[in-house]
Amino acid sequence: MRASRLLSVLLLLQNRGRMTAGQLAAELEVSARTVYRDIDALSAAGIPVYADRGRAGGYQLVDGFRTRLTGLTEPEAQALALAGLPEAAAELGFGAVLAAARQKVTAALPAELRERADAVAQRFHLDVPGWFRDIERPDHLPALADAVWRDRTIVVRYRKWGDEDVDRTLEPLGLIFKAGRWYLAGRRPSGRVATYRIARISDLTDTGEHFARPNDFDIATYWRDWSRDFERRMYPRVARVRMSPFARTVAPFYLGAVGAAAVRDAAAPVDTDGWQIVELPVEAGAPALGELLRFGPNVEVLEPADLRHEVADAINTMGAIYD
Repeated sequence: MRASRLLSVLLLLQNRGRMTAGQLAAELEVSARTVYRDIDALSAAGIPVYADRGRAGGYQLVDGFRTRLTGLTEPEAQALALAGLPEAAAELGFGAVLAAARQKVTAALPAELRERADAVAQRFHLDVPGWFRDIERPDHLPALADAVWRDRTIVVRYRKWGDEDVDRTLEPLGLIFKAGRWYLAGRRPSGRVATYRIARISDLTDTGEHFARPNDFDIATYWRDWSRDFERRMYPRVARVRMSPFARTVAPFYLGAVGAAAVRDAAAPVDTDGWQIVELPVEAGAPALGELLRFGPNVEVLEPADLRHEVADAINTMGAIYD
């Protein structure tokens, strides 16, 4: 445990700069006396840590000192950002690099922590894509990743919804891996940033021109906001439905997060038969009909009236076929 704590002291001083004994003690949940002993041990081991006396004093490392306990190379350090997504790392060409980085980090851990890390790896596994859906492997993903890394402008031929091919000049700002599918956040010459499904890119040309990456662009924030807007556009209508216990159970599997949230947030009481009225977001047009029919007799559409009539007509037509 002491080796782990010494490493923590070193990394805290390296990452945060000057810290008092009290601050280190609070961060590590030990006594100030323990911190004093740890600082002495680091100094004895040749770590250039020194103390400034006085009210504004504290411990800090000599300017310019950086530990490389793992000996990580630059590509290995970059690959660690994908440590929880080995499939994505492999698709981007980081598979072997990530494995090497993991080995170096593991080797740098104290024996006790290394055993705990191995135990976690044996007990938890992340499987990214959903059921019955494989990971997309777009042909142009490596070239796109290279353009993202190097801030290079590209020209792509993109197939829009409706099978219309268009040419786009883009500044590739980032890649997103969502449920086994790859997306690109690309900035148009107008300054507008849009999302493109990479599997729909049929041709890609690197112009060789560099672009200035916007300082205020954050890929996680962009994707969160875009996803919320996409869900609103995908589910513009709300159907008031009665759902059986079975329907509420399978709603997350049939409708994903939208269905799960609708069931979770339902305010109506459950009746004596176990049914409950739920405000269910649905797609526009024919897709809404298909979404509701898959529940079979476990859902009754109450409103809007036109959607209730569409469901009833579909059921009558199906009944006539099977009569």
